[in-house]
Amino acid sequence: MEKANLTEKLWQRLSPPQHAALRLLLSVAGDTPVYLVGGAVRDLLLGLPSIDLDLVAEGDAPALAVALARETGARTAVHRRFGTASLRAHDWHLDLAMARAETYPRPGALPVVRPATIMEDLARRDFTINAMALPLNGPRAGRLVDPYGGLADLERKLVRVLHEASFRDDATRILRAARYAARLGFRIEDGTRRWLRRDIPYLDTISASRLRRELVRTLDEGRAGDALLILDDAGALARLHPSLCFDAARARALAQARDEAGREASYLLGLAVLAAGLDRRAALEVASRLALTRSERRVVLAMASLQAVEVDLAAPDLRPSQAAALLGEFPAAALWAYAFLASEPRARQAVLAYLRDWRYRRPHLTGRDLAGLGVPEGPLMGRVLAELRSACLDGRVCSRQEELELARALLAAEEAGRPRS
Repeated sequence: MEKANLTEKLWQRLSPPQHAALRLLLSVAGDTPVYLVGGAVRDLLLGLPSIDLDLVAEGDAPALAVALARETGARTAVHRRFGTASLRAHDWHLDLAMARAETYPRPGALPVVRPATIMEDLARRDFTINAMALPLNGPRAGRLVDPYGGLADLERKLVRVLHEASFRDDATRILRAARYAARLGFRIEDGTRRWLRRDIPYLDTISASRLRRELVRTLDEGRAGDALLILDDAGALARLHPSLCFDAARARALAQARDEAGREASYLLGLAVLAAGLDRRAALEVASRLALTRSERRVVLAMASLQAVEVDLAAPDLRPSQAAALLGEFPAAALWAYAFLASEPRARQAVLAYLRDWRYRRPHLTGRDLAGLGVPEGPLMGRVLAELRSACLDGRVCSRQEELELARALLAAEEAGRPRS
């Protein structure tokens, strides 16, 4: 893998606003060494077109960030405890951190940090391919810093931890190992894989919020299915909850659902596929174990509820209006997942028809039109609108005129059935 002229390649890949911001930062930094680090260096070496500005300074990074913000007007978020800062402007952003060393008081705890050199900073990283730095100023500018063989592992397409206790220090690295291997099409190095499997129990030391954050990042990957297969094979999913599993059939369903869902595809779709097969009790336990948000919890519980209506959805005489009544309250992510996982072919067809067509069908008449016919807002208007939509879905009315006739008939029936004073 070619590493020559990395600095030149970096400048070529930056957008003009990123280019200007980085030039200004290096000017503000003066003699303070600044490095491009981690995934940004990895992606630069891999020739990926878009590069995040993930930077480390051997000095007071928050002070540098504040100085750059004064020059550019960028918004700044500073985290003094970890010596980090994020800057965001209209068309660029960068992350700047103090070079630091970390110690873990116990497995799964947040690290205790202190200022350090770039070599000590790289020693705290998760994988060798993320433990490289590119000096951007000073006498070492442009010369790759690679103390753990990250470049060689990139060439061999390996995900490798820096030391045997890595997963014990921070078990979220188990999820990250699967994510990087899937994203890059790499293999987890044999020793790393053994240590990963051995240290699966250390997932219990990680807080629910941190587990959720790492799982969401994994589910948001383009190759989330591959990452979930790795995690299932290692026993990580079952450690999160005994009912969680993932196999090749689910991976195919996720890929098909993503393709079909288009713009509606999101990490929630992966969560829905992962939650398939859970009963309500297990779904509630998973939601609690991972501290899921309201929308995430709704998707997980929906997968349990959809199983209960599968028989109704598979009925041979199911009308579109009946399907809409059954499915209307479920989140789209759960429906897309269920459409490719349901065991009953008729149920699958009904859900797909609903997602592709039936949910979008609306009558021409609106509440305003009914008000013009003398219908007051309230339960009566709601009942008429609901009946109009059912008739529209089932093909009983096909034009505005037919809808008007149906509405008048419904109102007449209501009037006829109303007790006379």
